[in-house]
Amino acid sequence: MADPAPVPPLFDLTPLNPVFREDPHGLLDALRASAPVHRDAAAGTVVLSRHADVRAVLNDRTLWRDPVRAEAASFIARLLIAGADPGVARSHATSILLLDDPDHRRLREPLAKALYARVARCRPEVERIVDAALDALEGEPSFDLMARFCEPIPIDVIAMILGVDHGRLAEFRDWSQAIVEVFNPSRTPQATARMEAARAALSDYLLATMAERRAAPKDDLISDMTALQAEGAPIDDQELALNLAALLVGGNLTTTDLIGNAVRLFLVNPGERDKLRADPGLIALAVEEALRFDPPVDLTGRVASRDLAIGGCPVGAAQSITCSLRAANRDPDVFVDPHRFDITRPHAPHVAFGGGSHICIGAPLARLEAQVALLRLFDRFPNLRLADPEAPAQWRMLPFFRGLERLDVAA
Repeated sequence: MADPAPVPPLFDLTPLNPVFREDPHGLLDALRASAPVHRDAAAGTVVLSRHADVRAVLNDRTLWRDPVRAEAASFIARLLIAGADPGVARSHATSILLLDDPDHRRLREPLAKALYARVARCRPEVERIVDAALDALEGEPSFDLMARFCEPIPIDVIAMILGVDHGRLAEFRDWSQAIVEVFNPSRTPQATARMEAARAALSDYLLATMAERRAAPKDDLISDMTALQAEGAPIDDQELALNLAALLVGGNLTTTDLIGNAVRLFLVNPGERDKLRADPGLIALAVEEALRFDPPVDLTGRVASRDLAIGGCPVGAAQSITCSLRAANRDPDVFVDPHRFDITRPHAPHVAFGGGSHICIGAPLARLEAQVALLRLFDRFPNLRLADPEAPAQWRMLPFFRGLERLDVAA
């Protein structure tokens, strides 16, 4: 009998590895079958790839999210807090993405209240933004859909919700792209410098805009949040600026990739596009299937708050836990024929947005943007196709995310 294949290290399960970049599921299927719960010594984390284990961990509200709580051996978690000043309160150093209760609940509740109210009534504006992007493409025989459609829509939408001056969208896009380097463990010193400069510039802008809205409120999320502060919401200006910046950066990157990945899936699965065009009422299911099949985020993490067992394996208190969302979303124990893109698939609980108290706060907005963008794109360009069907997909190399660098299409 042949020896089992070696368990790939976590850093090979990122787009930095060309094998993973081209076909992540060749590695993830083997991992889930042979070592669904294992400790990666180099990364200092326990890696999970089965849907049941991932979902259970994400929904366990007793586990910690903040990597500052992880043991010193947790290299992958410590990367996220490299350079953190221990004298600065965590709520002044990071957003709700990495905070634990009580700070997490204190900050998330007012922000979610205001954001969800905005999302519930912003469909006409999202449609206007999508239509404007499509108008700019009219008459062009071919174009890079990422640069011309998938990237500008999320930044325009979140800027509209926040109340950002439209004339500063280029600056916001630059800041967002620089700040995303926080997730890149192999970034250069130059990239780190750009990231810090962008963080400072964005924070200064948000703090100044908050002061302006207190003096003269407008119909936007920043005004909503300053009004909640005035009513007693326990969130200070630094915390608010940090979390508004996180909305901008996180929503821009992941929604861009959701739309781009979904469009590509429909172009390489024309039968599914035909289903959607014949029945636009399938759009909500279609977006959920795109999220399951090719989610924009590879991994998320927790920190064990106590000794516990996952999948029968012991995990010690303060050990880092890394959940492969991508592997969980193709688990054959949960999804029939998991490697088939099927927009009429009966609903099953994918984990593309994480779970538990840290489920993505921007999920309703991302779903709305993707639904509007896909329907209107295929309505406006019914014959849209890949410019070169034989060309390999040009995936970006940012670790822990999956998105396209370019998507060249012909109209």
